[in-house]
Amino acid sequence: MSLNVEDVMVNEVITIKADATVQEAVTIMNKHEIGCLVVVLNEKPVGIITERDMLKRVLAKSLDSEKVKVSDIMSAPLIVGKPEMEIEDAVKLMFKTKIKKLPVVQKGKLIGLVTLTDLTRFQPHMIRILKKLSVTELPPKRLKKVVDYYLV
Repeated sequence: MSLNVEDVMVNEVITIKADATVQEAVTIMNKHEIGCLVVVLNEKPVGIITERDMLKRVLAKSLDSEKVKVSDIMSAPLIVGKPEMEIEDAVKLMFKTKIKKLPVVQKGKLIGLVTLTDLTRFQPHMIRILKKLSVTELPPKRLKKVVDYYLV
């Protein structure tokens, strides 16, 4: 059985405008208890901001979160998947680009988000993919613990 990204993605993705402040992003992320926001400009997805972005690009540099704009620290260009993509191809893309969150876009419109955490819910299928991939691709450093857990 082959699973596609649309089979496992979250459909309701919380977004934030590019000109919002990091403080506004923190408030939204805390409210929804999520680890990332997709950044939109004119309703088009243009980037992503994660907890790690905030730690590395704001807190570590002691910047003022009420003055720094989301667009100043977001990861861009946005790496995206398509709903009909097979999970294995999505995981390969995530490993190759060293990301853990993959926005899903169709015809330029954000329709979902899939994370490696979402994918691990499909354990048997995921273990086969990880075993196959681990021969040719190194997992993102931040994901090594997860991969080791499932493969060791």
